[in-house]
Amino acid sequence: MKQRICLITPPSPFLLDERVFMHIGVLKVASSLESKGYEVDFLDLSGIDNYLSVVEDYCKTDATKVYGLTASTPQIPFAVGIANKIKQLSPDAKLILGGPHVTLMNTASKRESLSGLDRSNRATSDVTKLKSLFDVLVCGDGELTIFEALKIDKGIIDADDRKSPYFLTNQQFSDLPLPARHLVDVDSYRYSIEGKKSTSLIAQLGCPFKCSFCSGRNSPFLRKIRQRNSDSIIDEMRMLYGEYGFTGFMFYDDELNVNKGLIELLNKITDLQDEVGEEFRLRGFVKAELFTDEQAAAMYRAGFRWLLTGFESGDERILKNIKKMAKRDDNTRAVEIAKRHNLKVKALMSIGHAGESFETVENTKKWLLEVQPEEFDCTIITTYPGSPYFDDAVDENGVYVYTSDLTGDKLYQASIDYLSELDYYKGDPEGGYVSYVWTDHMTPKELVSQRDILEKEVREKLGIKFNPARPGVKYEHSMGMGNINIPGHIMRSSKLK
Repeated sequence: MKQRICLITPPSPFLLDERVFMHIGVLKVASSLESKGYEVDFLDLSGIDNYLSVVEDYCKTDATKVYGLTASTPQIPFAVGIANKIKQLSPDAKLILGGPHVTLMNTASKRESLSGLDRSNRATSDVTKLKSLFDVLVCGDGELTIFEALKIDKGIIDADDRKSPYFLTNQQFSDLPLPARHLVDVDSYRYSIEGKKSTSLIAQLGCPFKCSFCSGRNSPFLRKIRQRNSDSIIDEMRMLYGEYGFTGFMFYDDELNVNKGLIELLNKITDLQDEVGEEFRLRGFVKAELFTDEQAAAMYRAGFRWLLTGFESGDERILKNIKKMAKRDDNTRAVEIAKRHNLKVKALMSIGHAGESFETVENTKKWLLEVQPEEFDCTIITTYPGSPYFDDAVDENGVYVYTSDLTGDKLYQASIDYLSELDYYKGDPEGGYVSYVWTDHMTPKELVSQRDILEKEVREKLGIKFNPARPGVKYEHSMGMGNINIPGHIMRSSKLK
């Protein structure tokens, strides 16, 4: 009999609403395990305020001795708290950590060891701390790596390497079982596109571009494009419609239009709707300078009504500094194409880049008011591992300094313990934004102030309302003395299929 493993998604209280999109990556690991006969329990702690109480009650069932956690960088403090709770209650439990944070920190650590520059050892220090908290660290794709992680007692498995046998190929990405959504209370995730019950899916991995602020630019795991074939994507959409009634789909790929087979995929999505007799509504990301009228027309025909694009800035110097490739005119043209084909645009903007000033923020505000997107958000940049902002910064007396190799503009970064500090990056958390970056022209407080002013003025002038956050829920302990009943929206098991 195969052993049982408990997979855990930590909470994400830095998000405005945690129950929008389920975490597909860890559910793909779950389906991979199930395909080999493993029993999988899944603790979905998204949106649970007292998440450690859930962990405590589960540990008391003595149901498993192997736990696998996934975590992005903002989730890491919560993953650390969960790991400490498990070790406290079950000292002999085996803990495995995977996900973007450990992958990107390990990649940055490798660069530190090879670099001749004084880039400090902050990534290496982070990985060392993680090794003291978790028994096995999984870096890169987890679908195949998880089986090796179960075999060893301690260590790092580095699949963030194109030569690794665990680095997924296009064929493997297409052929692996679909995410184990049956382990999640699907109906507790509420999202709609134009009134259609919607969910997310992933058609491709990776982004080949070099944006200096973006995590993964130095990691093959997030840099190398891996694409599923169109038929596997259609099969998943057909299943999501047939089993769960979804008629809306959010494509969570980095940039849909880097796929040379995009038009073929869109045509097959159109054909699927004819097959099932439904109209779908779709949403996804596109790269501005690659966007064409042909793509826009096919997207609308397939059911797309919303596009999201990381325009980032309305200032040419900032766009140059961040190596966005797209110029201001490219961004304007992309919005015009979308509007021409009745596609709504959400503009994803950010401030706090190298060289940011009051003038560049004002230029971003002016551009938004000029092109008039149907929705937007504006965040303050956070320097995450795997990005040139983080990996290429030099330690100058405890302050990390990134210097643009194009203009010489600088970005200053505070020292952050990612394992304990909550570095917000979305919405307006209680107490307001906190900026951990500054430039030669703007202090952290000035960045926060100017972000707030931009948000307020643009929303007022364009008539765009701000969506309020949905509060988290409380998990209630079982008061009985028998088996502990963890509510289905928190814990699911492959035994219950």
